[in-house]
Amino acid sequence: MKPEIRDWLQNHYFSVAQPALKNSDGIYPLILASQKGRSDVVNFLIEQNAALDVTDQYGNNALWAACYAESSACIDALIHAGIDINHQNSASGATALLFAASSGREKVVAQLLAAGADPNLKSHDDFTALDLASTRKILKLIQALKPGD
Repeated sequence: MKPEIRDWLQNHYFSVAQPALKNSDGIYPLILASQKGRSDVVNFLIEQNAALDVTDQYGNNALWAACYAESSACIDALIHAGIDINHQNSASGATALLFAASSGREKVVAQLLAAGADPNLKSHDDFTALDLASTRKILKLIQALKPGD
């Protein structure tokens, strides 16, 4: 384990011996590393067989956290590791794509769509990523996948 990864784990109260386990605050290192855009830590945790289906207190997975950070490297690592790109959180049924579309993260939307994220999934309130597109570019990215709209 690289010293900077060991330091990061220790500074966030994660176990160095069992780095994939959540800390005493109930936070999973994969989610926090994704949220902080730490692709080195994300890749290390993936190599350590960290569970990809862990969620935070809102039901969001690590992919959502990486989208929040707008970390292309973390997003790629998680997708290549096999994370559920269409995971819907328990709170609202939103996916990472819905979040990215609604928050104006244009590069993230393009990256998720290119990786196969489903733009037709609906939140609990019956909204799709197209409904929540917050910029013209995002609207066009999603419309390009939906012929006839």
